[in-house]
Amino acid sequence: MATFTDNTQPDTLPQWLQQQARQQGTGIALRHKRLGVWQVRTWCQLAAEVEHLAMALQVRGFVPGASLVIVSRPRPEALIAVLAAQWLGGVAALLDPLEAAAAQVPLLRELHSEWVFAEGHEEIQRLRAAGLAPRLLIYADGRGTAEVSQTGDTLAFAQLLLGSDHRLEPQARAERTAFTFYRLGAGQRIEQQRISHAELLKEGRRLVHSEQLGRQEEALAARAFAAGSQARYLLAPWLIAGFRLNFPENLATRDQDRRELGPTLVAGTRETYERLHAQVLARLPEPGSWRRRLVDWALVAHPGALQRHLGYWLIRRPLRDILGFSRTRAPLVVGEALAPHTQAFFQALAIEVRTWPDPAQWHRPARWPAPLVNGWIEDSTQPA
Repeated sequence: MATFTDNTQPDTLPQWLQQQARQQGTGIALRHKRLGVWQVRTWCQLAAEVEHLAMALQVRGFVPGASLVIVSRPRPEALIAVLAAQWLGGVAALLDPLEAAAAQVPLLRELHSEWVFAEGHEEIQRLRAAGLAPRLLIYADGRGTAEVSQTGDTLAFAQLLLGSDHRLEPQARAERTAFTFYRLGAGQRIEQQRISHAELLKEGRRLVHSEQLGRQEEALAARAFAAGSQARYLLAPWLIAGFRLNFPENLATRDQDRRELGPTLVAGTRETYERLHAQVLARLPEPGSWRRRLVDWALVAHPGALQRHLGYWLIRRPLRDILGFSRTRAPLVVGEALAPHTQAFFQALAIEVRTWPDPAQWHRPARWPAPLVNGWIEDSTQPA
């Protein structure tokens, strides 16, 4: 395993994974709630699984510059697939399975990827609807996939981890693309956003330094990394600071899992905070009732000493628990800032939400698909 001196630091995401595995191998890197129980992976276990999957991909022809399309909800297997593709010097292309199939199927058809990670039956059906027959299709959830799992190009994630003990050093390069995100723009034209390892780590270091993030943090990844902002402000800081990253059981349980977990770091969008604000408002007593007057008394913008003390124990602390913000010290909104009334609500709960901009730059590819140059995808949007 590669090591780094005090004067050098890893310059790609896989190298940071190696660094964390070397420095805190038995520490918990990932937790995923499954059937009501939190399942854990240590940094050593995670690095080993990523390396094994990378070797399996390499044996099947995955080369530097190739893209692995990932269509999955939040789960460790999807993240391992991301890091395995990047380990080989490839690109992870993330698509959100919550997007409408009517919009995503044409995009999948245009991408025409040879390498795909699909969460399960529903995502595989989208690939079939797009007429895709990938060179390799990996799935994580085998329920309902019996009719496709017998073909040679379709394999369960677990099958690909049964690799050899040979070592494979990361082939990623700092200036090359780590993630590609796609969307259909005006006129149903494909637009893409590419983010290099160097850019991700630059933004990640800035956030880690500004928010003073360390190994003690707990973060919840409710929407995985289907947006560039999540890669910049959650995935990169996780690898740099070495804290725990948690996946909820599913999107329906994310609020309950957040309350149980009590994350110290929340990196959400404006929609995330507005949804939580609306949930709390729906649970408050009717306006005009004495209970509602008590809530309003406790949540004034500039409380006196009595309001601060009693209001905390009677109102603010219970509301923070309901939101799952009981221990949150780094509440971040990524992208568009909160509306004033939502910002004021969280401030009244002593939750100072800080805005981190999303510097996404979308481009229409000059050529489709992008050609390989010396084994790498030619990319006019990244430095040479």
